[in-house]
Amino acid sequence: MSTSDHSAAAPASFSVSVADVELEADDLDPEQIVSGDPAVTGKVLWESADGKQVRGIWQITPGVVTDVEANELFVVVSGRATVEVEGGETLEVGPGSACVLREGDRTTWTVHETLRKAYHISY
Repeated sequence: MSTSDHSAAAPASFSVSVADVELEADDLDPEQIVSGDPAVTGKVLWESADGKQVRGIWQITPGVVTDVEANELFVVVSGRATVEVEGGETLEVGPGSACVLREGDRTTWTVHETLRKAYHISY
């Protein structure tokens, strides 16, 4: 396999400073907002050609929101939140927390301090 064939088959290796990546506004469905005025921003760093794997950075400002989760692993870089999983655990997450959410989990996020995370989602 030539070098050009290899680079076409897989993305180049890279590194970013999660804390410094400039994020773009992302729409939050008003029906998801329980209280406060949370705003969401994010940036996809990589997505597989078939759309089944996504890696990126996501941020949310304080407030309370609901969500239905994807199969996700994330690591919190900054901020704090309480994530209540319906019928399951209540997760306290902060800087350095690694968290796994199952596809279909119904969650309520109480964001205490603007939370930024690096994530990997599998669909």
